[in-house]
Amino acid sequence: MRRFLPTFLLIILVLAFYPFVFKDDSKQTLKGLPWQVNLLADGSSQVFGLTLDKSTLGDAVDTLGTDMELAVIAASDEAGNLEMYYAHYRAGLLGGKLILATARDDASTMAYRINAVKTEVLKTGSRKYVLTEEDHEKAFQSIITNIAFIPAVNLDHDTIIKRFGQPGAIVHQDELVHYLYPEKGLAIALSEEGKEVLQYVSPKLFSRLQEPLEK
Repeated sequence: MRRFLPTFLLIILVLAFYPFVFKDDSKQTLKGLPWQVNLLADGSSQVFGLTLDKSTLGDAVDTLGTDMELAVIAASDEAGNLEMYYAHYRAGLLGGKLILATARDDASTMAYRINAVKTEVLKTGSRKYVLTEEDHEKAFQSIITNIAFIPAVNLDHDTIIKRFGQPGAIVHQDELVHYLYPEKGLAIALSEEGKEVLQYVSPKLFSRLQEPLEK
Protein backbone atom coordinates (compact mmCIF):
# COMPACT_ATOMS: atom_id res chain seq x y z
CA MET A 1 0.00 0.00 0.00
CA ARG A 2 2.91 2.35 0.81
CA ARG A 3 4.29 1.82 -2.71
CA PHE A 4 0.90 2.10 -4.40
CA LEU A 5 -0.17 5.42 -2.88
CA PRO A 6 2.75 7.59 -4.15
CA THR A 7 2.47 6.01 -7.61
CA PHE A 8 -1.29 6.64 -7.68
CA LEU A 9 -0.79 10.27 -6.67
CA LEU A 10 1.86 10.70 -9.35
CA ILE A 11 -0.54 9.45 -12.04
CA ILE A 12 -3.22 11.88 -10.83
CA LEU A 13 -0.75 14.78 -11.02
CA VAL A 14 0.38 13.83 -14.54
CA LEU A 15 -3.21 13.60 -15.75
CA ALA A 16 -4.04 16.92 -14.16
CA PHE A 17 -1.21 18.73 -15.94
CA TYR A 18 -1.47 16.77 -19.23
CA PRO A 19 -3.56 19.41 -21.09
CA PHE A 20 -0.95 22.05 -20.33
CA VAL A 21 2.07 19.97 -21.38
CA PHE A 22 0.80 18.29 -24.55
CA LYS A 23 -1.01 20.03 -27.40
CA ASP A 24 -3.98 18.32 -28.98
CA ASP A 25 -2.80 17.79 -32.58
CA SER A 26 -6.29 16.71 -33.60
CA LYS A 27 -7.45 20.33 -33.17
CA GLN A 28 -4.70 21.66 -35.45
CA THR A 29 -5.56 22.07 -39.13
CA LEU A 30 -3.33 19.98 -41.36
CA LYS A 31 -2.02 21.53 -44.55
CA GLY A 32 -1.19 19.92 -47.86
CA LEU A 33 -4.22 17.61 -48.04
CA PRO A 34 -5.46 16.77 -51.57
CA TRP A 35 -8.92 18.30 -51.06
CA GLN A 36 -7.46 21.62 -49.88
CA VAL A 37 -7.56 23.50 -53.19
CA ASN A 38 -7.25 27.27 -52.79
CA LEU A 39 -8.67 29.30 -55.68
CA LEU A 40 -6.83 32.52 -56.54
CA ALA A 41 -8.20 35.71 -58.06
CA ASP A 42 -6.25 35.34 -61.30
CA GLY A 43 -7.88 32.00 -62.12
CA SER A 44 -5.03 29.81 -60.88
CA SER A 45 -5.13 27.47 -57.90
CA GLN A 46 -2.91 26.34 -55.08
CA VAL A 47 -2.64 22.76 -53.80
CA PHE A 48 0.03 20.92 -51.78
CA GLY A 49 1.47 24.36 -51.04
CA LEU A 50 2.21 25.01 -54.74
CA THR A 51 0.56 27.41 -57.20
CA LEU A 52 -0.04 25.87 -60.61
CA ASP A 53 1.46 27.76 -63.56
CA LYS A 54 3.47 29.91 -61.13
CA SER A 55 5.48 27.78 -58.72
CA THR A 56 8.71 26.23 -59.96
CA LEU A 57 10.27 22.86 -59.23
CA GLY A 58 12.68 24.75 -57.01
CA ASP A 59 9.70 26.02 -55.01
CA ALA A 60 8.52 22.42 -54.70
CA VAL A 61 11.84 21.39 -53.19
CA ASP A 62 11.62 24.26 -50.69
CA THR A 63 8.04 23.26 -49.79
CA LEU A 64 8.09 19.46 -50.00
CA GLY A 65 11.73 18.59 -49.37
CA THR A 66 14.60 17.00 -51.29
CA ASP A 67 13.43 13.37 -51.17
CA MET A 68 12.49 13.38 -54.85
CA GLU A 69 13.65 12.32 -58.29
CA LEU A 70 13.94 14.46 -61.42
CA ALA A 71 13.47 12.75 -64.76
CA VAL A 72 12.25 13.17 -68.31
CA ILE A 73 9.40 10.80 -69.16
CA ALA A 74 9.06 10.17 -72.88
CA ALA A 75 7.13 7.87 -75.22
CA SER A 76 9.13 6.42 -78.09
CA ASP A 77 7.92 9.08 -80.55
CA GLU A 78 8.11 12.09 -78.23
CA ALA A 79 10.76 14.39 -76.79
CA GLY A 80 9.13 13.86 -73.41
CA ASN A 81 8.43 16.06 -70.44
CA LEU A 82 10.32 16.99 -67.28
CA GLU A 83 8.75 15.67 -64.07
CA MET A 84 9.56 15.69 -60.37
CA TYR A 85 8.53 12.58 -58.46
CA TYR A 86 7.92 12.22 -54.71
CA ALA A 87 7.49 8.55 -53.84
CA HIS A 88 6.66 9.21 -50.18
CA TYR A 89 4.53 12.34 -49.91
CA ARG A 90 2.70 12.63 -46.59
CA ALA A 91 0.28 15.06 -44.95
CA GLY A 92 -0.63 13.84 -41.48
CA LEU A 93 -1.72 10.21 -41.76
CA LEU A 94 -2.43 10.54 -45.49
CA GLY A 95 0.33 9.43 -47.84
CA GLY A 96 0.85 8.72 -51.49
CA LYS A 97 2.90 9.50 -54.56
CA LEU A 98 3.16 12.99 -55.98
CA ILE A 99 4.15 13.83 -59.56
CA LEU A 100 4.83 17.39 -60.68
CA ALA A 101 4.84 17.99 -64.44
CA THR A 102 6.30 21.09 -66.09
CA ALA A 103 5.72 23.25 -69.13
CA ARG A 104 6.92 21.69 -72.38
CA ASP A 105 10.45 22.66 -73.44
CA ASP A 106 11.76 20.28 -76.11
CA ALA A 107 15.25 21.81 -76.34
CA SER A 108 15.94 21.52 -72.61
CA THR A 109 14.28 18.12 -72.48
CA MET A 110 16.54 16.68 -75.16
CA ALA A 111 19.60 18.07 -73.37
CA TYR A 112 18.48 16.39 -70.13
CA ARG A 113 18.03 13.11 -72.01
CA ILE A 114 21.52 13.25 -73.52
CA ASN A 115 23.09 13.96 -70.12
CA ALA A 116 20.91 11.44 -68.22
CA VAL A 117 22.68 9.53 -65.47
CA LYS A 118 20.55 6.46 -66.23
CA THR A 119 17.69 5.34 -68.45
CA GLU A 120 15.01 2.74 -67.82
CA VAL A 121 11.86 1.47 -69.53
CA LEU A 122 8.61 1.87 -67.56
CA LYS A 123 5.70 -0.56 -67.52
CA THR A 124 3.79 1.81 -69.81
CA GLY A 125 6.49 1.46 -72.45
CA SER A 126 7.74 5.02 -71.93
CA ARG A 127 11.35 5.71 -71.06
CA LYS A 128 12.60 7.49 -67.97
CA TYR A 129 15.75 9.60 -68.21
CA VAL A 130 17.05 10.49 -64.74
CA LEU A 131 18.70 13.91 -64.59
CA THR A 132 22.27 14.47 -63.45
CA GLU A 133 22.96 16.63 -60.40
CA GLU A 134 24.49 19.22 -62.73
CA ASP A 135 21.16 19.63 -64.56
CA HIS A 136 19.13 20.07 -61.38
CA GLU A 137 19.80 23.80 -61.03
CA LYS A 138 18.39 24.58 -64.48
CA ALA A 139 15.49 22.13 -64.05
CA PHE A 140 14.49 23.81 -60.77
CA GLN A 141 13.52 26.91 -62.78
CA SER A 142 10.80 25.00 -64.69
CA ILE A 143 7.19 26.01 -64.02
CA ILE A 144 4.77 23.42 -62.62
CA THR A 145 1.70 23.08 -64.87
CA ASN A 146 0.17 19.82 -63.69
CA ILE A 147 0.16 17.83 -60.45
CA ALA A 148 -0.87 14.21 -60.05
CA PHE A 149 -1.45 12.54 -56.69
CA ILE A 150 -1.82 8.78 -56.23
CA PRO A 151 -3.07 8.07 -52.69
CA ALA A 152 -1.77 5.05 -50.83
CA VAL A 153 -5.29 4.20 -49.65
CA ASN A 154 -8.10 3.25 -52.03
CA LEU A 155 -10.88 5.77 -52.54
CA ASP A 156 -14.56 5.09 -53.19
CA HIS A 157 -17.55 7.13 -54.34
CA ASP A 158 -18.68 8.11 -50.84
CA THR A 159 -15.19 9.21 -49.77
CA ILE A 160 -14.76 11.36 -52.87
CA ILE A 161 -18.10 13.11 -52.36
CA LYS A 162 -17.46 13.63 -48.64
CA ARG A 163 -13.99 15.12 -49.09
CA PHE A 164 -14.23 16.92 -52.44
CA GLY A 165 -17.95 17.68 -52.71
CA GLN A 166 -20.34 17.09 -55.60
CA PRO A 167 -18.52 17.01 -58.96
CA GLY A 168 -19.54 19.10 -61.92
CA ALA A 169 -19.78 15.91 -63.96
CA ILE A 170 -19.13 12.16 -63.72
CA VAL A 171 -17.80 10.41 -66.82
CA HIS A 172 -17.66 6.62 -67.18
CA GLN A 173 -14.86 5.35 -69.38
CA ASP A 174 -14.03 1.63 -69.59
CA GLU A 175 -13.04 0.56 -66.06
CA LEU A 176 -12.62 4.12 -64.80
CA VAL A 177 -15.07 6.63 -63.38
CA HIS A 178 -13.94 10.26 -63.71
CA TYR A 179 -15.14 12.85 -61.19
CA LEU A 180 -14.69 16.30 -62.74
CA TYR A 181 -14.39 19.51 -60.71
CA PRO A 182 -13.83 22.31 -63.27
CA GLU A 183 -14.06 25.06 -60.65
CA LYS A 184 -11.16 23.44 -58.76
CA GLY A 185 -9.15 22.33 -61.78
CA LEU A 186 -9.37 18.76 -60.46
CA ALA A 187 -10.16 15.42 -62.07
CA ILE A 188 -10.31 12.20 -60.05
CA ALA A 189 -10.05 8.85 -61.81
CA LEU A 190 -11.66 6.13 -59.70
CA SER A 191 -10.51 2.62 -60.59
CA GLU A 192 -12.07 -0.69 -59.61
CA GLU A 193 -8.83 -2.62 -60.11
CA GLY A 194 -5.92 -0.15 -59.94
CA LYS A 195 -5.01 2.92 -57.93
CA GLU A 196 -6.91 6.18 -58.02
CA VAL A 197 -5.29 9.21 -59.65
CA LEU A 198 -6.03 12.84 -58.80
CA GLN A 199 -4.94 15.39 -61.41
CA TYR A 200 -4.73 19.14 -60.84
CA VAL A 201 -4.39 22.05 -63.28
CA SER A 202 -5.33 25.73 -63.04
CA PRO A 203 -9.15 25.93 -63.23
CA LYS A 204 -8.92 28.28 -66.21
CA LEU A 205 -7.08 25.51 -68.08
CA PHE A 206 -9.36 22.63 -67.07
CA SER A 207 -9.83 21.73 -70.74
CA ARG A 208 -6.43 20.02 -70.52
CA LEU A 209 -8.11 17.33 -68.44
CA GLN A 210 -11.58 17.38 -69.95
CA GLU A 211 -10.86 17.25 -73.69
CA PRO A 212 -9.16 13.81 -73.67
CA LEU A 213 -12.27 12.36 -72.00
CA GLU A 214 -14.60 13.91 -74.58
CA LYS A 215 -12.61 12.32 -77.38
